[in-house]
Amino acid sequence: MRARYLPHVRAEIKEKRLVAKGTLMVVFDLLGREVDFTPGQYFWVTLVDPPYDDEKGPRRHISVVTSPNERGVLGLCTRLRDSAFKRSLDELPVGAEVDVEEPKGTFLLPEDTTRDYVFIAGGIGITVFRCMLRHIAEERLPHRVTLVYSNRDSESAAFLDELLELERASPDFQLVLTMTDDSAWDGESRRIDAELLRDHLGDELQSFTYLIAGPPAMVDGMVEMLQDAGVPEDQVLPDRFSGY
Repeated sequence: MRARYLPHVRAEIKEKRLVAKGTLMVVFDLLGREVDFTPGQYFWVTLVDPPYDDEKGPRRHISVVTSPNERGVLGLCTRLRDSAFKRSLDELPVGAEVDVEEPKGTFLLPEDTTRDYVFIAGGIGITVFRCMLRHIAEERLPHRVTLVYSNRDSESAAFLDELLELERASPDFQLVLTMTDDSAWDGESRRIDAELLRDHLGDELQSFTYLIAGPPAMVDGMVEMLQDAGVPEDQVLPDRFSGY
């Protein structure tokens, strides 16, 4: 039976931790309620009595970063910026009250496990894929996934250690990391383009289905690049993160 969930539910901040340089993860306790959702969905959160305010208000929609198997909680992950919402979220203590809404959205982990998938993440776009990949691992789903994850530097790469552990644990998961501005990084440093993808995936880029998440300009660039490479439109699924 699906869990019943009200449109607006009072919750509390349960956990806050930095998961990379300038990147905050916040987990909300639903106070005894549970919600079923599909990895990839987002939810709306409204801060109650935030210390800062601006014209955009205290309500935002953010992708769920926690797994559906983590019952009774919903988590988000965000880059810390100088907006009132993010400053407030950074300063609110554990136990502070918020309003959350039922997850929704259509950027979902595909059910078809016969295809090979490429997840392309730019920066904070990793959050939606973290949810998907944790669910795949927990449920031992037979998805075959290559994650191509781009950041400026390794310190800014959220969940890096966790992703490396997932790769070690699963022969069906390949991790391609590129750090575009990190002199200490000895791995891939190119921006994501067709040449980089062919070097890691092979020449037949059209044989994959691509899920893309990140800042809007980056996502638009990836969609255009894949279309130019001959990938059919129905094999390219984009999700655009705003900076709030």
